[in-house]
Amino acid sequence: MSDPLFWLGLSLLLVAVSLMALLVTAIPAMRELARAARSAEKLCDLLSRELPETLEAIRQTGGEVSELSTELANGLQSASQLVEQVDRGMVQARQQARQAQVTSRSLWAGTRAALKVFMGRPPRRRRPPTRRPPLDAAISRRPAAGPSADPAEAPPILQPDRPQPARSDSADSRPE
Repeated sequence: MSDPLFWLGLSLLLVAVSLMALLVTAIPAMRELARAARSAEKLCDLLSRELPETLEAIRQTGGEVSELSTELANGLQSASQLVEQVDRGMVQARQQARQAQVTSRSLWAGTRAALKVFMGRPPRRRRPPTRRPPLDAAISRRPAAGPSADPAEAPPILQPDRPQPARSDSADSRPE
């Protein structure tokens, strides 16, 4: 057992067995690595073909979204302008309706008064309706010290401008 050739042969045999075991296990691992490399190469080819088209489609979609948002903002702005115009038109229509109402009332009152004068009947005296003044007019007519107890100092009640009927109680206008 002290023969060096024996130990050298045994060492070489163990090295050969170890290399054989290493090769037996390394060959399937190398095959799997080669298969993974081919798969990675196919993936890189696919990405190099498809990725630029996909990125270009994403860029186009972003541009379209930006155009649509601009168009939407313009549409909202024009819609708000249209609403403002309609609102102004409604205010003007209300003012014209009020003016037409006042004009028609004045015309009717004038026609009635003219008919009464032409018919020879004295006009009937009507008590004017009591109306409350607008709030801002009442506030601006109040004295600075506050309302007083004296009715002579009370602010006048604003009445709409109406022609006063001619008085028929004077002695000059009565027929004899």
